[in-house]
Amino acid sequence: MAHLNRGAVLALLICLSLLTWLALLPIPSYAHGVNVGELELDHPYAVPSVPGESHGKAYLRGITNAGTKPERLLGASTPMAAKVALHSLKPDAHGLVSQQLDAIDLPAKTVTRLRHTGDYQITLIDLKKPLKDGDRFELTLNFERAGSQTIKVWVQTPHEAATAHSH
Repeated sequence: MAHLNRGAVLALLICLSLLTWLALLPIPSYAHGVNVGELELDHPYAVPSVPGESHGKAYLRGITNAGTKPERLLGASTPMAAKVALHSLKPDAHGLVSQQLDAIDLPAKTVTRLRHTGDYQITLIDLKKPLKDGDRFELTLNFERAGSQTIKVWVQTPHEAATAHSH
């Protein structure tokens, strides 16, 4: 009987060691609210592709810079697209005009919105496949001070994305 107990204890120790090792592996952040240093990346989402277009758009409800120093979003990448670009959206007489940016400034103690109705967007150029409602994909954001962070992006219709709070 004592031999059986030692075997069970050994199996338990091996399982705990394996779980500890797995917990230490780097993995992408899948939550809708991700903290990266003093930044909070709130609700990343993308909208379904427009039929016939090879570009997609990704957003975040907001990037909160809770720190005392400014930060900058320098770029992004994803396996879903050949290239990713940052764009500003400015209204004019014909609607919104998109302009490519080198970076998006994230002032200290502020929230910067990257929403489909906001000032900025992340453009996914030459999609490898259309974005469909319900899909998920990884997006790596590159910050000047905070470094790179891979997040999970949900594809959802704009109304759902604007009002959703959790999954």
